[in-house]
Amino acid sequence: EVQLQASGGGLVQAGGSLRLSCAASGLTLDNYAIGWFRQAPGKERERVSCISGYDGSRYLRASVKGRFSMSGDNAKNTVSLQMNNLKPEDTGVYYCAASEDIGCPWVPNEDDYWGQGTQVTVSS
Repeated sequence: EVQLQASGGGLVQAGGSLRLSCAASGLTLDNYAIGWFRQAPGKERERVSCISGYDGSRYLRASVKGRFSMSGDNAKNTVSLQMNNLKPEDTGVYYCAASEDIGCPWVPNEDDYWGQGTQVTVSS
């Protein structure tokens, strides 16, 4: 059974940093793309970043380039999202998702796996 456990959210002031982690079980990162998505209140879910062990592709949303970076640790089966210089508009619930045999970015589908979400709140 595939499970994703997201952690690392919190409350920070603008300009601060957070590191989100997505611990995966029941899958091998080499065969999956792992993505971070976020959803702010009243807004649609949007993709933030992605790293694919399947084909090595990566993706970062334009608004986070230069501030966010994503990395994977195959030994720990964990993918992290380092978020620096956070802005109030980065506020939302961050979800990690996994999709098999696909590159980045991908359009979420019914076969994907999702973690439970972690809240990120950036105060101005």
